[in-house]
Amino acid sequence: MRIFTIGSNRKSAETFFELLRNHDVRFLLDIRLRNTSQLAGFAKGDDLRYFTEELLGIGYRHDVRFAPDEGLFEDRKAKKLSMEQFGLKFRETLGERDMKQVLIDEYAGMMDGICLLCSEEDHRECHRSVVADYIAEIFEGSEVVNL
Repeated sequence: MRIFTIGSNRKSAETFFELLRNHDVRFLLDIRLRNTSQLAGFAKGDDLRYFTEELLGIGYRHDVRFAPDEGLFEDRKAKKLSMEQFGLKFRETLGERDMKQVLIDEYAGMMDGICLLCSEEDHRECHRSVVADYIAEIFEGSEVVNL
């Protein structure tokens, strides 16, 4: 089972959608805290839903339960936390939100070929890598592929 991650920043629409198509992504899960900024360009929530369905024929969902809360997000942005510290705190948050059960109840049937979307270009500096690793631990045998 493959779990993909992708960041929308510094990608053209063409590059973004071709990456999804060429890797056989089947569902795009938007895990951004905010997905309505004008700065998001083609990756703005409602536009992205339309594009994924019309261009690729795949599903799209925005689920903020997979995003860090505002305080944790701001602490990382201000570099008050290293990525390692952020990851540990965010994993605690995922546990407190019982995201394992959410994944099993709401997403189990769509895990193979799912792609986690966030803004950051580099997955190593983004919470999507924490979420991807969390999912891979729950669904054994999963491979994380960063696009």
